[in-house]
Amino acid sequence: MMDVIELARELGAALQKDERYLKFKEAQKVNEEDTALNELIAKLQLVQLNFQHEAAKEEKDSARLQELDTEFGQLYNQVMANPNMKAYEEAAGEIDELMKYINGIFQLCLQGEDPATCEPHMHDHDCGGECSTCGGCH
Repeated sequence: MMDVIELARELGAALQKDERYLKFKEAQKVNEEDTALNELIAKLQLVQLNFQHEAAKEEKDSARLQELDTEFGQLYNQVMANPNMKAYEEAAGEIDELMKYINGIFQLCLQGEDPATCEPHMHDHDCGGECSTCGGCH
């Protein structure tokens, strides 16, 4: 008889064959190869570091902070407008939804539900999905 860890490894192997995972990995690869996108991300990170450095000073330069904030926003918009980044974000969202669904099944099983028929309710709550402060789904 297989133990839970072996089954989890089998599930992991199955996930790596899933079309959503393959789409995500391909989008990740394309992003890594997009030189212009990586240069924008590096600039974005540098602006963020500069902002943090300025914000940590005892005598903050408000004008400089505003300038860095504006620059960050412009760079962020450029990064997110990149078609490769859009494809990556979409693929990552699909993987996140899949993992929420799988985890939902596990949660129901831990509550004693029938593993063959339990169905997580992924969208009938208005709390954003964070269960730590949950009063119960509607």
